[in-house]
Amino acid sequence: MRETFNIVIVGQSGRLQYEAALFAASLRARSPKFAGRLFVAQPRPGPLWPQDPRIQDAGVLDLLARLGAEMLPFDSLHFGASYPQGNKIECLFALPPDEPFVFFDSDTLILDEISEVPFDFDRPGASLRREGTWPVPELYGPGYTEIWKSLYVRFGLDFESSLDKAWPDEFWRRYLYFNAGFFYHRSPQDFARLFLEYALAIRDTPPPELICQPLVPWLDQVALPLVIHALGGGRDALPEGLLDGEVSCHYRYLPLLFARESDKAVQVLEEVAKPNRIKKILKNYEPMKRMIYQGRGTKVRALFDQDNLPRKEQAIRNRLRREGFWMR
Repeated sequence: MRETFNIVIVGQSGRLQYEAALFAASLRARSPKFAGRLFVAQPRPGPLWPQDPRIQDAGVLDLLARLGAEMLPFDSLHFGASYPQGNKIECLFALPPDEPFVFFDSDTLILDEISEVPFDFDRPGASLRREGTWPVPELYGPGYTEIWKSLYVRFGLDFESSLDKAWPDEFWRRYLYFNAGFFYHRSPQDFARLFLEYALAIRDTPPPELICQPLVPWLDQVALPLVIHALGGGRDALPEGLLDGEVSCHYRYLPLLFARESDKAVQVLEEVAKPNRIKKILKNYEPMKRMIYQGRGTKVRALFDQDNLPRKEQAIRNRLRREGFWMR
């Protein structure tokens, strides 16, 4: 028997509200056994948001309600518009305490039964679908080891046990690094407290080794491996090929989905978006209207050999821009 758990995504005005609707539709269509609660967290208006960040489209709100999603308001006390990625940290405090959770970025599709994923909520994990985006060592500055070790020392964590020694020293895969597209744990509050503590310390008083390092937009992904490690998790917490594979797809932007994701992901997208009650909402968002309903996604897919894609995501983006298909 798998544990019951809650799912939380962030939804707010603009692109994320339509992504949230698509996520909820895919969850209900592809994971009928999911018995937990689906929360769509949205920040309340406040001094860190120059405009009201809440979902404004009444049709989106109605569709989310019909799909069984619960709106979860939370306060932005530390990040807000200057670093909206901080929403995924601050929203965790509003979740029901002591109920296991899985956080997903809203630009995710559920492809199969998520209740069958063997989560061990005592051993947190996160997405390993990432590139070596951080740190960016300077020619004469500290390298990967010095930079990462300075953070483990700062927070009293054991650095050596975080390393994957199958990879050589100063190669980015040797160091614990995740994409923050999903993560999970038994206690949202315990996870949130550490995540917030580490993120604020890195942002406000970074170790000297980080002085030349970019923290926007990478701050959440710098802090996340430290949180996972501190709570006893790691890179091997889940079997490979389930999340970011057979069960979920973190597509990021629709042109990238059509360019590089599996045939199954494209099929699920088209099936989930087809019902009229879904279509009439999603088509209000121009990239979904053009990519899904006006056939541009099919043209994008024909540009790429999905079995021989460029190694770097940026190369895919560049071609999409050259061909006039980039939308976000």
